[in-house]
Amino acid sequence: MKKYSILLVVILIAFNSCKEIDCCVSPPFINLKFTHNWNGIPITNEDFSALKFTNENGEKLSIEKLRYLISNINLMDSKNYTLVDVGENTGTEISILDVKNGTYNLSFRFGFANEDNKDGEYQFLNSVNFNVPAMLGGGYHFMQFDGKYIDDNNQEAGFNYHTIRAVDRTNLTDLKFEDTSFEVNLGKVEIKNNTEIEIKVNIAEWFKNPNLWNLNELNTNLMGNFEAQKMMNANGKSVFSLGKVVNK
Repeated sequence: MKKYSILLVVILIAFNSCKEIDCCVSPPFINLKFTHNWNGIPITNEDFSALKFTNENGEKLSIEKLRYLISNINLMDSKNYTLVDVGENTGTEISILDVKNGTYNLSFRFGFANEDNKDGEYQFLNSVNFNVPAMLGGGYHFMQFDGKYIDDNNQEAGFNYHTIRAVDRTNLTDLKFEDTSFEVNLGKVEIKNNTEIEIKVNIAEWFKNPNLWNLNELNTNLMGNFEAQKMMNANGKSVFSLGKVVNK
């Protein structure tokens, strides 16, 4: 009987020790890192405000502001959104906890889908002037991309490449909308312990694929341009791609 008692104590000690070890093990840590480039040449906020980029149409341009919205990252359980502000270098890295090791399909949405694009709903976006005016249907921007370019008269001019939910204002008493947010599916990634996933963002793609963008024709007042918004939606689908996946 004494032997059984000693054995039981040993088992209980071992069991409790395992529980203590388990509770102290950190869960897998995932870091999504958005990096930006122009056809493979890295871009940071230090590259802003200089006419150093050339788009597919041959126009020399600068980046003055670049911030965009992503939502519903599928590795996170609940509804979520992040404002990536390249100029301020904020939102470019997103930490995700409590994802079990395994292989996952990584996806997120550029902008807000219609059901999430509720006017005035998000206090942070309200505070940083990311709203869309009521005359254009309210809700929120998907991207604010501002810069300058050299026009056909060899003069410096401004552009505002802003993406929102497309709105047809032909009849001002009956606005018609089209959801121009889109899902970005980056394919399969392996999560193993602490994992850093690079998401590459090629800014040049906004101007070339499938629609060759002429800044002399489409430069400002694009938010209310129904056809331009649909063109930007199409071009945006080649902007994002999967970069390095590093398991640490």
